[in-house]
Amino acid sequence: MRRLLFLNGIRAFEAAARAGSFAAAGAELNVSPAAVSRMVHLLEQRLGVALFERRANRLVPTAAGRAYQSGLTPIFDALASLTAQVTAPASLRVLTIGVGPTFAMRWLIPRLADFSRQEPAIEVRFTTGDVAAPFGDDWSCGIKLGDGDWPGLAAEPLFAADLTPVCAPRLAASLKRAVELKAANLLRVAHSPQDWPSWLKAAGVSRLTARGTEFQYYGQALQAALDGLGIAMGIRPYIDDDLAAGRLIAPFALSVSKGMRWYLVYRPFQAEQRDFAAFRRWIMRAAAAPAAGRRIRNKDKKEQAL
Repeated sequence: MRRLLFLNGIRAFEAAARAGSFAAAGAELNVSPAAVSRMVHLLEQRLGVALFERRANRLVPTAAGRAYQSGLTPIFDALASLTAQVTAPASLRVLTIGVGPTFAMRWLIPRLADFSRQEPAIEVRFTTGDVAAPFGDDWSCGIKLGDGDWPGLAAEPLFAADLTPVCAPRLAASLKRAVELKAANLLRVAHSPQDWPSWLKAAGVSRLTARGTEFQYYGQALQAALDGLGIAMGIRPYIDDDLAAGRLIAPFALSVSKGMRWYLVYRPFQAEQRDFAAFRRWIMRAAAAPAAGRRIRNKDKKEQAL
């Protein structure tokens, strides 16, 4: 027989622990901060355990509070998801993916027709999901670049984020050794300032400083490279299709790891949900498949290391 203590208090505690304050929890639950505080206090009395240390202007969960919240949040997430499934029209099957705009445009969208052919009844929706975006309540899954450590979430690797310079074919024709990049416009991405230094150090030309045009996103820098403005630092999988089609050339064989990977990220309870499971199987196969007909312009590796 289940022993469920004071569900309103449990809900109030979970919201306060997740949000970090009674005020934020009250706004989420549409009650006053004082009401949240009272419900949490009653819950602590019934449990006989302190769940928060109440400090000036902030709440700090106790060890018991942290353990309780880490178990409760997945339960409430699963309950919300189950409720959405039960109340949704039988014909409505929606998969919401949190993904950054560059990943969506340069890898996912070009392959999405294949998924739609396999699962025509599933409507795919995109929402902002770049590296800094928190995992959204309405997400079925996310695609993120990182170290694979997102507390409370499952993360399965999709790609290694390898870096290599890329440029338009006419510019590649003039590049024989990495040292010749000194005369080139090295396109940079503002949020990834270590990309060029990491690659140049591995290539043995660490004294060279990239000072070319700076862009906010990888997609902008790669488009500039396609248009012949300069040489961009390409990152997988953004460059796969352009290399395969010959629109971009990787003039040097050397690639270096960014030190992170791309991951499919989701809440563990979603693993068995039909629509997400279908997408997960599909994207794992798509990520494992090499870009068909990839043509990377490889030169003498000994030359390129100089």
